[in-house]
Amino acid sequence: MRNPKNNTEQKRLVDSFIRYLDCPCRYFAPSDNDSELMKAYDDAFKRGKKEGFIPMIVTVDSILWECLVMNTEQNADESFEFDYEKVKAYRKKALSESLPSVNEVFHPYDEDEEDEREETEDIDEYTDVEAADSLTGYWDILSDNTLPLILAEIPVKNPWEVFAWLPFGGWNECPDTGEQMVAAKHWFELYGAQPALVTHDVLEYVLPEPVGKEKAMEVAREQYGFCGDIVDQGIESVEALAELTAISSVWYFWWD
Repeated sequence: MRNPKNNTEQKRLVDSFIRYLDCPCRYFAPSDNDSELMKAYDDAFKRGKKEGFIPMIVTVDSILWECLVMNTEQNADESFEFDYEKVKAYRKKALSESLPSVNEVFHPYDEDEEDEREETEDIDEYTDVEAADSLTGYWDILSDNTLPLILAEIPVKNPWEVFAWLPFGGWNECPDTGEQMVAAKHWFELYGAQPALVTHDVLEYVLPEPVGKEKAMEVAREQYGFCGDIVDQGIESVEALAELTAISSVWYFWWD
């Protein structure tokens, strides 16, 4: 599916996203400044704890739209139309099914690779990296503006349940909805990590505080098992990922 070429198409896509999400939404047009967006997100994050919703920043992207519609067993066409009854049925099923085990989701190494890495796990030996403490997945690197965005107040109690509303995975190595949910549940219960942003190929989490050196290698292995591309096509080693994770309050995942 192509990206919208004009304002009319873009408006139809925005309207379709809002109807699909079926919750309070606020649209943010592209901008070279994200301060208004982040102020709105921070406010929604605080209100969500009291009012019972999870805020998510969602890119208005025709590729993401295609993923959402196709995962609810529909054909994505250029009209951006969809059957909402199928969306509701998908959400109900996703929220009622048993989740896979954590071990099915986090599988970074075979035994030989694990043995080879045992001697490299002193975090003080890792290459220095800069902490990630802000969301970045909503920036358009070609224009230096934010992408078209929706801040959605997803009407679920638990952070991992947002993926029933935003089933963007299940392609290539990107985990499917059940796997996304079990990873999010695991990380929220242990570290308070909460999904915050989704594009068609990026997912970001926010944490109340970094996990620290003691847990960093364990978490980095899980992250690599969940999203190999962040190492294989990104930071290049699990050790460097562990150093980054130890000091960061934002986790970034990207799938090719």
